[in-house]
Amino acid sequence: MGANTSHASDLSENTSLKALVGTESITENDPFWNQLISFTFISPTNSADSKLLEEAVIPLAKAFIENNPRTGNFGALVRIFLGRTKELKISTECKDQLFIWQAHNALFMIRCLLKVFIRELSEEELHQQFCYQERAPGCCEETGSEDLLEELLLNLVHLIVEVPLLDITYSILFEAVTTLLVFFSNQLLHKDILRDGLICQHIMKGRCLCLTSRLVKTLLYNFIRQEKCPPATHIFEPKAEGGLLYGLASGVASGLWSVFTLGGAGSRAGIDQEDNPLPLSNQSLLLLLVLANLTDGPDWPNPYRQAITCFRNTQDTSSLTVEPPHTFQINFNSLYTALCEQQRSDQATLLLYTLLHQNANMRTYILSRTDMDNLVLPILEILYHVEERNSHHVYMALIILLILTEDDAFNRSIHEVLLKNISWYTERSLTEISLGSLLILVVIRTIQFNMTRTRDKYLHTNCLAALANMSAQFRYLHQYAAQRIISLFALLSKKHNKVLEQATQSLRGRQADNTALPDYVIGFFSQRLEQAGSDLSVERVQEVIMKGAQALPKDRLKKFPELKFKYVEEDQPEDFFIPYVWSLVYNAAVGLYWSPHEIELFSMDSG
Repeated sequence: MGANTSHASDLSENTSLKALVGTESITENDPFWNQLISFTFISPTNSADSKLLEEAVIPLAKAFIENNPRTGNFGALVRIFLGRTKELKISTECKDQLFIWQAHNALFMIRCLLKVFIRELSEEELHQQFCYQERAPGCCEETGSEDLLEELLLNLVHLIVEVPLLDITYSILFEAVTTLLVFFSNQLLHKDILRDGLICQHIMKGRCLCLTSRLVKTLLYNFIRQEKCPPATHIFEPKAEGGLLYGLASGVASGLWSVFTLGGAGSRAGIDQEDNPLPLSNQSLLLLLVLANLTDGPDWPNPYRQAITCFRNTQDTSSLTVEPPHTFQINFNSLYTALCEQQRSDQATLLLYTLLHQNANMRTYILSRTDMDNLVLPILEILYHVEERNSHHVYMALIILLILTEDDAFNRSIHEVLLKNISWYTERSLTEISLGSLLILVVIRTIQFNMTRTRDKYLHTNCLAALANMSAQFRYLHQYAAQRIISLFALLSKKHNKVLEQATQSLRGRQADNTALPDYVIGFFSQRLEQAGSDLSVERVQEVIMKGAQALPKDRLKKFPELKFKYVEEDQPEDFFIPYVWSLVYNAAVGLYWSPHEIELFSMDSG
């Protein structure tokens, strides 16, 4: 960073950066700032490059922490960025790429410094870094005239919701989303769930509150649009020479493409970029999940969770007598399509779970679709490859199935959808099978895997609950599915024989010794078979049983209630979901690195 800097190894010797973090105050109208933010730098997109950048920034940030109380230069940098955000919308309309580029660079610097500040400082100390301002040469004091921290948060939200997503704005929008993620990343460094912190207050009940629905809607649309990084040729094409800014930037214009394509052409991050070509979509989804799982404050609910709970379809023209807080409308068809296409990622599966569980409008819409196979098949594939998935991803996929099987219409319709040649199901060639039969096969396979390998009670219970929910609607089962059901019953009966014996002994204990248990059905057929003689063939036994079934006294039978199970979140769900969400950020956020030794929120083998 800083003029003409292109690699992380150059940062510690960069004269502009040395001046920024040094002991001298720099006024906001000093030409230094234009030079500082007119740099070329390959923004990292993979963990290795992010680690190199962080290691290079740490000594600079630590020097800044020591000197900023006297210089106020960090606050000046933030105000330089804020001054440019006010013109971003006009710059976008005028296609002023140079102005957007400099605003991006200023925010990139702020984000890199913030990440180290958050690691080194308490939240109160972080806030103080925003409060220091130059008062006189070499003297700096705190000021209460403005809350620069809240102003930055508000401007980041404004930037995300107001600046249109174009090739020339892609990079700064990505940087704004990433910076908000960094603001909340303090949670990673604490074992306990953080509640009611200053940043959470600003984002949940401060001036940002009125932008809640727009932010959630924009993040969802970023996920829906799945926009790839723009091609380098669209990034910087100055139309005319002249002017101070162009003069400063013209010498480094060839490197701008690297900044705006997030480590694209010619960088070591190129391979990772191919694996994750949708950094803005990915980062937006992660930020949305972080916001949705913030804990409620002492006297206010999480507005982002409220927005996710109540948004409606754009096709829904009905009017509500009372509008829920932070509601908005979004295209359900587009959202459904994106959810179907992206289930290979943990975060998309978690979003699907969140919407099914919390948003009744979205759940009703999903269950009304006639192409449910597009959604269910990716979920089944997650469960089929249970050995390769982390346990949280498997849980979410299974709970999604459990929620779907609570609906009888779903349980009926899945047996009417015929599938051909399921390539990922390799245990047996299935040239044609119903979606319902395939679902049964995959759930049973998950049960058997769990019984022989992981022995997870939670997984076992939810698998059986899903099967029980579907059982009353079993229709036209594939022969292989029917065989697997019988095999499962046999396996379960063997596994649970000891439990059955204990229950039987317990029942006998409550009766007189040697009293026979009242097996009326069993006794009725045994008597019939004895009367039919000995040495009966299989065919003769079947005939006796079939005739006996017609004569069986109905008053002796007891009808079992239909088995129905409903998913209910456990108490204090944040204890599960907040560590899970942050494990996704840790593993999947583009261009961010945290040392494994710093992580306190979850054990590294659970991420």
